[in-house]
Amino acid sequence: MTAQGEELPAGLAQALDEYATHLRHARDVSEHTLRAYVGDLTSLLRHVARMGATAPGDLDLRMLRSWLALQQTSGRSRRTIARRATAARVFTAWLESTGRAPADVGAPLASPRAHRTLPAVLTRDEARSLLDAAAEHALAVAGADGADGTDGTEEAAATARAAALRDVAVLELLYASGIRVGELVSLDVDDLDHGRSVVRVLGKGRKERTVPYGRPAARAVDRWLGEGRGVLATSSSGPALFLGVRGGRIDPRTVRTTVHRRIADVPDAPDLAPHGLRHTAATHLLEGGADLRTVQELLGHASLATTQVYTHVSTERLRSAYRQAHPRA
Repeated sequence: MTAQGEELPAGLAQALDEYATHLRHARDVSEHTLRAYVGDLTSLLRHVARMGATAPGDLDLRMLRSWLALQQTSGRSRRTIARRATAARVFTAWLESTGRAPADVGAPLASPRAHRTLPAVLTRDEARSLLDAAAEHALAVAGADGADGTDGTEEAAATARAAALRDVAVLELLYASGIRVGELVSLDVDDLDHGRSVVRVLGKGRKERTVPYGRPAARAVDRWLGEGRGVLATSSSGPALFLGVRGGRIDPRTVRTTVHRRIADVPDAPDLAPHGLRHTAATHLLEGGADLRTVQELLGHASLATTQVYTHVSTERLRSAYRQAHPRA
């Protein structure tokens, strides 16, 4: 992180490096989150340095507001400005709590409320069609002599059949559990409890949770383990539940490609990424009568407010159906 702070006065650069260490080790944030925070704060500290600050204790509310105003005049979105304001507030709170600054100057810092767009989701029929399309594709591959444009060898055909079984299991498990794609690709074989039909997931902040899945997903995963995984497995596969065609742990890009391809087989369905299946699972749970707290726990949301967006999705779908069906809507 020092490289990003080299242009800063020594006191600010040191504070930034120490805060990055705090985020990585004390808060255990992901590398993606760490880069985002450090990038935002590098921008902030460069700005306050131009205003004369040389140490953490020199920061004041006027400097923070000046930095946010610059974001706005530079055309940054409301969402970006809101995120950067949050990064600044968390940073100044840490400075004060660790004695690096005499007060938390960022506590009163306001930020624009980001516009929240409703996520696209599949209907129940579209979700069923997606999973049916994946199963039909697997059957077609199983019955083909030469598979998916390969050289026609038996080994290539077996690899294609195994990959098709894997894709069915991946789609079924994503929709059944609502887990994130990063959580899915990190799963090991032992994370599945076949007797209880639950999977142990390591989510954001390395928080562990247990998520149930249904019988169709259980059948698809069992078939993948029984008929497909051994075909793709190599000495380097380790305990990974889902494998790529070369035997390593499956890559998130492979999962995204699979989701896009199979959704393309569903007429009029929105083109979703794997996260869209998570949105879909949450929406269908709420529409089926699950309470908000349960869905929050299943999804691994730290805040109930994050889960509440799905109640808006359900309400909007209800309004849309009403407008289309009622003669006096």
